Amino acid sequence: MMENQYVKQFPDLLKGKKLLYVHGFGSSGQSGTVRRLRTVFPNATVLAPDLPVHPVEAMVLLRQLCVDERPDIIVGTSMGGMYTEQLRGFDRICTNPALCIADTMHDHGLTGTQTFQNPRQDGVQTFYVDKAMVKEYRQVSEQRFEGIDDDDRQRVYGLFGDEDTVVDTFDLFHQHYPQAMHFHGEHRMDDRSFMHSVLPVIRWIDDHQEHRERPIIYIGTETLIDPHRQPAPSCQKAVRQLIEHYQVYFVAPAPSSCLSEYGAVSQWLEQYVNVPAWGHTVFTNQRHLLYGDYLIEQTETADAMATSIVFGSDTFKTWDDILAYFDRLGGQ
Repeated sequence: MMENQYVKQFPDLLKGKKLLYVHGFGSSGQSGTVRRLRTVFPNATVLAPDLPVHPVEAMVLLRQLCVDERPDIIVGTSMGGMYTEQLRGFDRICTNPALCIADTMHDHGLTGTQTFQNPRQDGVQTFYVDKAMVKEYRQVSEQRFEGIDDDDRQRVYGLFGDEDTVVDTFDLFHQHYPQAMHFHGEHRMDDRSFMHSVLPVIRWIDDHQEHRERPIIYIGTETLIDPHRQPAPSCQKAVRQLIEHYQVYFVAPAPSSCLSEYGAVSQWLEQYVNVPAWGHTVFTNQRHLLYGDYLIEQTETADAMATSIVFGSDTFKTWDDILAYFDRLGGQ
């Protein structure tokens, strides 16, 4: 099947807002990522300039664009992620940021004559990278993390592909920003990794900006994991659909004796749920203390402060039954 089977529109997300996309090395504002953003967020304005090849000029352009347009969110990939990290005072997502781009250029042969991967508005198709330009990139990249304050640390997300063979700056990023996570994907974002990884983070940011409080669903991890420790049928589809309308948390038993139990559940969630589970996992043996709207579990919790949905019962035998129930609720 074609990759775009994953893409769908979200007219209410970022409605009336501005999203600035900062492209990667050798790319342009005409990339597939830009088309994807405009498709997914039809009621947002997506700003996507062609960046100058010289990094100092690129930063001047981006900072002036931020002054003029005041984007609500900035998304940057690779080299663009390096630039995006330095645009202080905005909500932003750095995807596979090339924070040490001069080293990346050296390691991957990105010197000499280069061909732009996508059309540019000026019609230029090639550019030349010499030692002086590599030095410029090093000098600009070394301005990373300057002037960070506590507010800025909470406004930046880092997303790192677990199959990225081009850039690996997770540890460096995480030394400065707490909101760093891995997603299933390579260096270049495709439709699937965007919809499953970047979109949930954009939704978190938009909800925060709008002070939007979605109904809360707690999902017991025992309903997701089959006896062979594989995902239960349709549970991954259910999670993807539920997070579109609800604030979803994943609930696991608190470790009884050792941290290995905690690690096993966390690893399972990272593998099969991935980004939506980041910061949304609760370890507790006291589910009756969870305050929310719905609690999906295998055994009903007495005195629960949420409507109990018993997975495997006559009414909710499968995840498809649960999805049908929430479809009827229409996000309530």
